[in-house]
Amino acid sequence: MMTETSEQSSVEHYDLVIVGGGMVGISLALLLAQQQPHWKLLLLEAQAYDSSGKQSPSFDSRSTALSWSSRKIFQAAGLWSALESYTSAINNIHVSDRGHIGLTRISAEEAGVEALGYVIENRWIGAGLLDKLAATSVEMMAPERVAKITPLKSGVRVDLENCGETIQTSLLVIADGANSQTAQKLGIHSDQQPYGQQGIIANIGLQESHNGVAYERFTDQGPMAMLPLPDFDGSPRCALVWTQPPERAAELMAASDKDFLTALQESFGYRMGMVQKVGERVAYPLALTTASEQVRRNIVVLGNAAHSLHPVAGQGFNLSLRDVATLADVLGKAKSAGLEFSSLETLEGYQQQQLADQQNTLMFSDNLPKLFAQSSSVVALGRNSGLVVMDLLPSLRSRFAKFGMGMANKEAGHGS
Repeated sequence: MMTETSEQSSVEHYDLVIVGGGMVGISLALLLAQQQPHWKLLLLEAQAYDSSGKQSPSFDSRSTALSWSSRKIFQAAGLWSALESYTSAINNIHVSDRGHIGLTRISAEEAGVEALGYVIENRWIGAGLLDKLAATSVEMMAPERVAKITPLKSGVRVDLENCGETIQTSLLVIADGANSQTAQKLGIHSDQQPYGQQGIIANIGLQESHNGVAYERFTDQGPMAMLPLPDFDGSPRCALVWTQPPERAAELMAASDKDFLTALQESFGYRMGMVQKVGERVAYPLALTTASEQVRRNIVVLGNAAHSLHPVAGQGFNLSLRDVATLADVLGKAKSAGLEFSSLETLEGYQQQQLADQQNTLMFSDNLPKLFAQSSSVVALGRNSGLVVMDLLPSLRSRFAKFGMGMANKEAGHGS
């Protein structure tokens, strides 16, 4: 009978294996490879990478709003210079409550930064990450899935589905998205709290320039955001995130482009002028999803596999990227200090460092749409008074801006 020791010697060993080769998984691999070039790292991705990833995005390309803290992380990774020209800067944020007087305006100038955030097509982020990763020693296997995970005394054994090989790793990072199948193989389940709403995502062609303004508008049906995108073929456009009850979302998804734009114009108003074009529409159910565990000995759950948020404040990927940066820092310091970087003590140290950030961001993203969904006149008066007061008090606006930039517990600093 083969012992654990003899079996270990017959399989490939890695310092760290990341399951999930999306933006979160690649970001972690890149940061780790840069600070610990001698580590043996493997990235597993279930989908084959699109060889057309470097082609120009289409009008319909999905996008992500990057916070100021995400810019700083990508700068540290040497990636920002390759991305910046494909971004649209958020110079101002305009928050309003439809049918009520309350509104708040936040500016990058007042916050002392070049921009409050940046909107960029996901394809540019992916292509930039892959280009940077190609210059490292990180191994990649795609398409590949995890068939079985076996915890060992000193690491984790992973059986791979497609190639049939078995590998071993000191640390397994699970970053393969919400309701992770990989996490479930370890008995780590997701707690899902549905919002009873659908999120409609589409890109919108505009008659007038957006001037770098991001709009967050709360309506009686749910919040909606219009985020500035880079022009397409010389025409201004923005990314729409529109929250609706399931029945209304189904109607809007089935509507003609003309009827959809009419409904959007009526709900949003004319702050961005006339809406002229709508691209491909995608709708998905909204829920707050959190993993039952984020760390075990030799195991970390990361990204949407750890927490998937309401899109209202655009904090999902930015929180995950802050998790990535903190985890890379904790692992690197443990390794440099000669400590066991995959120990439960080290990984709990990471979780403790990110606990307040995660809790505050989840609470904010969860409570904000609930607050504005309440039709009570007393609640409406209270929240609109809050918006008016925030608009009048720079100190409150500054705190709100720093939270949105991912700098709630740090000084935002000045743009370079």
